[in-house]
Amino acid sequence: MVLSKFMPSNPKFSEKFTAAARNAHATAQALVDLLENYTDVDAKVQRVRDLEHEGDRLSGEVTSLLAESFIVPFDREDIIALNDELDDLVDDMEDAARKLSLYGVEAPLPAMARLARVVEQQCALLAQGMPMIEQNNKVGELARIAKEIRALEDQGDTISDEVQRTLYHGVNDVPGMIRAMRGGEIVALIEDASDQAQRVAKTVESILLKNA
Repeated sequence: MVLSKFMPSNPKFSEKFTAAARNAHATAQALVDLLENYTDVDAKVQRVRDLEHEGDRLSGEVTSLLAESFIVPFDREDIIALNDELDDLVDDMEDAARKLSLYGVEAPLPAMARLARVVEQQCALLAQGMPMIEQNNKVGELARIAKEIRALEDQGDTISDEVQRTLYHGVNDVPGMIRAMRGGEIVALIEDASDQAQRVAKTVESILLKNA
């Protein structure tokens, strides 16, 4: 049984996770801007990288807070899992943005922007729901948010499947093959972010149900 049900716990965990979710949303917005308005690429990629560094800072603060806190709002294992999942979510988006610059992509596949928009919507929902993580009367609301995030993840899978079916159509030379492979890799990274957003939502929902 979680000791925090009976004793005051540190409210800073909720604050840190809320900040991390909002940072993930800002990262997703920056990725959408990069892909939908593909100009000043290096500067926009750097913006995504800066947000990833902010995510690392917030993740480190949670780790430090956990090490120095005797009473925690929910299981330590759940705190570690949620912290890692939020960090991985931002890492996936940063990796996709970095590869666009690293590979010198002249024009992103339209599906990349569509998929990034799905991730942005998921992250917006996470940012909306994260402040409720310690509010036992919000189980129903968080369940609704988690359901919406899962539905968006299904949309992301559909977009990714469409890309995989058509990625190599008309490719008949080595440079074209390389471009297709790199495009597929970037799409997969954005899809990973969508999958990761669903994992975060599932963990948040599980935490609230266990501590209700």
